[in-house]
Amino acid sequence: MSLFRLDASIFPATSSSRALADLVEAEWLAAHPHSTVTRRDLSLDPVPATAWADAVTAPGVPEAERSERQRAAVDLATTIGDELTAADALLFAVPLYNYGVSQHFKTWFDLAYTDPRIDPQGTALHGKPATLVTVLGGNYAPGSPREGWDHSTAWLRRVLEDVWGLDLRVVQRPFTLVGVNPAMDAFADTAAALKSDAEQHAVRSGREIAAAHSARVA
Repeated sequence: MSLFRLDASIFPATSSSRALADLVEAEWLAAHPHSTVTRRDLSLDPVPATAWADAVTAPGVPEAERSERQRAAVDLATTIGDELTAADALLFAVPLYNYGVSQHFKTWFDLAYTDPRIDPQGTALHGKPATLVTVLGGNYAPGSPREGWDHSTAWLRRVLEDVWGLDLRVVQRPFTLVGVNPAMDAFADTAAALKSDAEQHAVRSGREIAAAHSARVA
């Protein structure tokens, strides 16, 4: 039994997404104490920006004639595919950066997508319980001044839930820059309440993916 966990924050020591993912992981391990956790930290070990193009072009080149970069990209895609398909549940901690998807996550996803087990025609990931933890420095909720500026969460849901077919839960915490950016100090009470809500949601999500896996194998 195993949990795959991916972290994309570039600030490991102070990461809000990692803190929430820790709560999800703790609940998974409480339910499945003998489970292993396979970790991929895209801050410490980012996927090369050229890997996707190298993996995509490699099949058109005879294996003996492939470049070292092409071989390395295909090998890494296979490793990522192995990590995903071997896992019983998946946990993704991906912050919003500059109003869009983390470049580290997008590069990782694109390379993973080249593995034939991971594309939409495959079924290796369909129905696996998963949690996406995402955090936002500001507030992009309906009615807020920057409603619609979060161009990450909807895309993440689309590729994880609709393309890969994961049984997905989403834990989101806005206003993580409150207490960091003095211009946002007026929102301290709201931010504290949102943080508490996200933590409770993370705990519930961890319990849910643990229970969902047990139901799948029962």
